[in-house]
Amino acid sequence: MSTIAQHSDIIIVGAGPAGLAFARFFKDTDLKLTLIEKSALSSLQDPAYDGREIALTNTSKEILQNLGVWQRLPSDEIYPLKNAKVYSGNLDYSLDFQVPKLMRQMRSLDRLGNLISNHNIRKAVYDEVATMDNVNLITDATVIDAKTDDAAATVRLADGRSLTAKLLIAADSRLSSVRRMLGIGADMHDFGRTVIVFRVTHPLSNGATAQECFLYGRTLALLPLHDTMTNCVITLDNTQADELLSLEPQELAREAQRMFGDRFGAFTIAGSVHHYPLMGVHAHRFYAKRAALIGDAAVGMHPVTAHGYNLGLLSANILAPMILEADRRGADIGDARLLASYNRRHQAHTRPLYHGTNAMVSLFTNEARPMRAVRDLTLRISNNLPPIKHWIAKQLVG
Repeated sequence: MSTIAQHSDIIIVGAGPAGLAFARFFKDTDLKLTLIEKSALSSLQDPAYDGREIALTNTSKEILQNLGVWQRLPSDEIYPLKNAKVYSGNLDYSLDFQVPKLMRQMRSLDRLGNLISNHNIRKAVYDEVATMDNVNLITDATVIDAKTDDAAATVRLADGRSLTAKLLIAADSRLSSVRRMLGIGADMHDFGRTVIVFRVTHPLSNGATAQECFLYGRTLALLPLHDTMTNCVITLDNTQADELLSLEPQELAREAQRMFGDRFGAFTIAGSVHHYPLMGVHAHRFYAKRAALIGDAAVGMHPVTAHGYNLGLLSANILAPMILEADRRGADIGDARLLASYNRRHQAHTRPLYHGTNAMVSLFTNEARPMRAVRDLTLRISNNLPPIKHWIAKQLVG
């Protein structure tokens, strides 16, 4: 991978896991890519642990295998996600999910998906892209302007450089500055909540089962890693976050243990504590003239349904093959019809999931007394309607 800037076929802004995965689709092709990242090169080569465990669907696993990325992941840090349970209000009744029987037979699936630390995914996909001779990487770079016209896309950097390409890809973040420069609006949903994440160990097995507990006032998600190690995700109002964040790490672990009713035994903190604001975003459209949005620049999801990076991979898996096919035919890779087709296909996946997830979160975090009964009833009805359970399980499997 080179660090010399030049005219490119494609400029990608954002070398996160979505932008890197998109770039990897063009390995061993004649297309020239420029990848622009605001962070330092060292943060790509050796990403820091950030507390995030990514639930990858089986389809996402297949995409990463085809890109040569899965093979680079540490095998002892790929954690199977066999089952999932959802609770509402208390822990006396759960909505349970397993791999649907037909999918288990037809695809030989033994799990809903896999849990992998975000920093491991970032490193694996960077290491794969680093082998590509047709990628020019520019780090420590800030994009201050992005424009497109009928002939080309032009990106101007803070250091004065001006770069051009046939196609511009925005993969910078859910608060994408490139998206705004392109004049694309977005639905922004600030949940007014904070996510606190940390690992714990415990004496009893987690059964490779994810637990999503919509308790009253707080939400606790438990993501199974090793048999006796779990990632805890506490979501609560911003007004309450400082109280928990002021606790010593071991006290925070005990609070999570209390919230889960001591079901895994005593929790012991097993690493650092991290926290993030909770915000969802969905762009009004995923393309402009000679430009397209992928990853979080297109859709940033609430983490409860674990679709975030899976949708980012899906966006790359839809758009990149379309570009490769156009190039094979000698057609314009920035053609408006190609980009509009990508927009239609990806919107069909993302818009129902985005709004459906937000509606579900609104329901299961509503603390009004009448809504508590509705929450409980929804859980019980869903548990006894196979078509609903099957559809949700299919989304989890991918």
